[in-house]
Amino acid sequence: MGGSKGCVFCEIADGGRPAHVVMDTPEAVAFLDTRPLFKGHTLLIPRPHVETLTDLPAGSLGSFFGHAQRLAAAMESVLGAAGSFVAMNNRISQSVPHLHVHVVPRNRKDGLRGFFWPRQKYDSDTEAAEYAARLSSALPAAP
Repeated sequence: MGGSKGCVFCEIADGGRPAHVVMDTPEAVAFLDTRPLFKGHTLLIPRPHVETLTDLPAGSLGSFFGHAQRLAAAMESVLGAAGSFVAMNNRISQSVPHLHVHVVPRNRKDGLRGFFWPRQKYDSDTEAAEYAARLSSALPAAP
């Protein structure tokens, strides 16, 4: 289906690399992470090679995140998890340069604690407002 040469996730999507597939649809594939945070930790990828969320066509967003929603529900109904952790990285900390969403089963006191990176503060409300305005001005118009 037009995977990117050398992309591990494209090889999984095309059936050329073994994986424990959880979901297989024409537009997306989900499979167990080989280094899970907890058993059941699943990666959801778009079948076509797309590197980041910003590269995913707008018309694919609803169905793609619908699959993430279904996986999150499955964590609770099938694995008995109290909830789930749903996350993605874009370029930074993205170990495979193919868009993927982590859907991880969670339970209270499971040992996973927050994020381990430094937090920063804005110098003032004015600085925060300037950042918000800059980001807002860069957003494309809503459909």
